[in-house]
Amino acid sequence: MTQAPENAQTQAQDDLDLSNTGAAATPPADSPADLTIKLAAAEAAAANAKDEWLRAKAETENIRRRSAEDVLKAQKYGVEKMADALVAVKDSLDAAVKVETPSVDAYKQGVELTARQLASVFEKFSIQEVDPLGQKFDPTRHQAIAAVESDQEPNTVVSVMQKGYTLHDRVLRPALVAVAKPREA
Repeated sequence: MTQAPENAQTQAQDDLDLSNTGAAATPPADSPADLTIKLAAAEAAAANAKDEWLRAKAETENIRRRSAEDVLKAQKYGVEKMADALVAVKDSLDAAVKVETPSVDAYKQGVELTARQLASVFEKFSIQEVDPLGQKFDPTRHQAIAAVESDQEPNTVVSVMQKGYTLHDRVLRPALVAVAKPREA
């Protein structure tokens, strides 16, 4: 009977030797209770991850919706400040129409005042006149509607039929111009 403990000692020593040499040891089998606990923990982690994902998805949708609303509001009310400034110009024009005893001088003064108000609005909102008389023709800022013989250098603007306008260096309306062409001999 002394052999059984000896065999147990030998088996334990062999198991120890295998674990020290790096050989794979068989993992102990989990009990059903341990597996149930691990399954419950994994299900809780999955439910938590799903909840976080749903919340993140909802937040993304809310941000997208709010951004779309902001863009619509910007498009709809983006000119509110400019419109407010133009109301004063309209008031001046209405006052000119209501004058009971009109005179040419009074109208002229009223139009000059209104033109200054409008120029002030344009300056406030970075709208600039393009008056290219004497400049080289620039097809991105000018629209040539005629070419006339002139002593000036070819492709130079010799007359402006209608001024152009820019908004922050973007052309709102090109200037309508006539450009110089060489005289025919």
